[in-house]
Amino acid sequence: MSDLKGKNFILGITGSIAAYKAANIARLLVKQGASVKVVMTPLSKEFITPLTMATLTKNPILVDFFNPENGDWNSHVDLGLWADAYIIAPATANTLGKMANGIADNLLLTTYLSAKCTIFIAPAMDLDMYKHPANQANINKLKNLGHQFIEPEDGELASGLVGKGRLAEPEIIVEQVKTYFQKKKSLSSKTILITAGPTYEKIDAVRFIGNYSSGKMGYALAEECAKRGAKVILISGPVSLNTQSSRIELHKVESAEEMFDATTKHFEKCNAAILSAAVADFTP
Repeated sequence: MSDLKGKNFILGITGSIAAYKAANIARLLVKQGASVKVVMTPLSKEFITPLTMATLTKNPILVDFFNPENGDWNSHVDLGLWADAYIIAPATANTLGKMANGIADNLLLTTYLSAKCTIFIAPAMDLDMYKHPANQANINKLKNLGHQFIEPEDGELASGLVGKGRLAEPEIIVEQVKTYFQKKKSLSSKTILITAGPTYEKIDAVRFIGNYSSGKMGYALAEECAKRGAKVILISGPVSLNTQSSRIELHKVESAEEMFDATTKHFEKCNAAILSAAVADFTP
């Protein structure tokens, strides 16, 4: 099974002569079983048509904030929540500069600022633009934000010059994305025990001692471990949260004693334990 099967990708295309390579990037992602939605800057349509990308991805292409024909809103927030990764390829110096400085004057950039997923950036530009200190400062700023850069290649450029600035080949871009998600499976065959949420210590049939723990941290840790391939045993106090992954085995408890018993019962068969519950301080 492909590591990209069932994954959701946004492919951002900017106004570069290398935009034609985005068609092959989309094709390779779809071939791997991924769903792809394409966001284009207005200028990128001068280099590759939305019809080409829509045909390859089987999804409408998004360029503007809304559809001028019927007023349908293209929600950059919903896009950012939908995606497992956002691949911007090619990324021009102009787009890199705007990303690095929080400028959001098109749908591609507002989606970037809304995205909660991993960002992959594949720059493409002339060699002097790529080497310029201002551009390098923007790249370093984006790298420090934790974004994944797919380095441009050395070769002949559209200007006729030879140097670093060519967009990496689509196969290389997709392979780096696959490698990233393979690393995300680093907990395969592991069993992780996680405790989450508060405990309630009864004073009588009406009152209890507890705390305001929401359980969000423990549940988020459980989902992340599951994404990385682990089987997760989640021991949870009273919270209003639900698990999403089928790899999470949920055990609901109420008191500190119940959490202790459930935790010690499963502890021996686990490779690691993350004790993130906020156990109450006193039991009457």
